[in-house]
Amino acid sequence: MNQTIRDLMTRDVITVQPDTTLKDAAQLMKARDFGSLPVTEGRKAIGLITDRDIAIRAVAEGRDPGSTRVADVMSKDVVTVRDTADFDEAKRIMHDRQLRRLPVVNDQGELVGYLAMAKIARNETPEEAGKVLQGVSHPSKPAPMESTGRKKRQKTG
Repeated sequence: MNQTIRDLMTRDVITVQPDTTLKDAAQLMKARDFGSLPVTEGRKAIGLITDRDIAIRAVAEGRDPGSTRVADVMSKDVVTVRDTADFDEAKRIMHDRQLRRLPVVNDQGELVGYLAMAKIARNETPEEAGKVLQGVSHPSKPAPMESTGRKKRQKTG
């Protein structure tokens, strides 16, 4: 039986609000060693702010990180996965859409978790994790990932 995202996701998700300053978001990313943070209004994911967004869309354009708000530079097209989806679906989404991180939502669309590439690396065979990473890292949009059936990594020790 395939595991669902709910079985594998990180549940303790740190988020920021749209009116958070870029400086505060960057300091939180630094303190937690995160490369991105979901942006929420209430419990709904409305965007994603990445260290790259801050560097490219704000700092490189001369915006003041102390007064520029997350909403001004965040990525607004948030791709999510349902917590009831199977792990193969999340891998396909990450591969095909070239996403290193995937917000997880419940049936009401509320943010309930986060799935990162590292979780795939820890729960898959090196070959299967490599397929996903190859798609994510491809310089252009990769061909869709074919479903080959999930082989779970055998835990040792």
